[in-house]
Amino acid sequence: MTKFLKKDQLSSNWFEIDAKNAVVGRLASIISKIIRGKNKTTFTPHMDDGDFVVVKNIEQIKFTGKKFQNKKYFRHTGHPGGIKLTTPEDLSNKKPGETLKLAVKRMLPGGVLGRKQLTKLKMYSGNDHPHGAQNPKVLDLKKLNSKNIIKI
Repeated sequence: MTKFLKKDQLSSNWFEIDAKNAVVGRLASIISKIIRGKNKTTFTPHMDDGDFVVVKNIEQIKFTGKKFQNKKYFRHTGHPGGIKLTTPEDLSNKKPGETLKLAVKRMLPGGVLGRKQLTKLKMYSGNDHPHGAQNPKVLDLKKLNSKNIIKI
């Protein structure tokens, strides 16, 4: 029999990740699993049991190969002929870290639950962030990959 948690039994932890020289897709897969709560033994697909993730130094994330210039992001304005095109290079000049946010967003479920879980991602340029009071647990990306995410 599957055990489901009630809302008052849910608890969230805080994690801090330094994105300096991290590859966008690999970092996004680790972040999305933590935000969804897949690193917990109490994971329930229809509930928001994930943890908060603070990512610092987002202006220093990397793409492998020539994706930084050649990858394309499409969006549509809703008007006829309103397709818009941008590259990670253009996007990071306007909004640093937006490429990481898009990668994480596309790894989360669509709909209300995915939008709520995306609010648990906090991204900051530089080393400083205002979440020191939450005592985030620092995750070292060199010792971590998407398969051995910290078990709680």
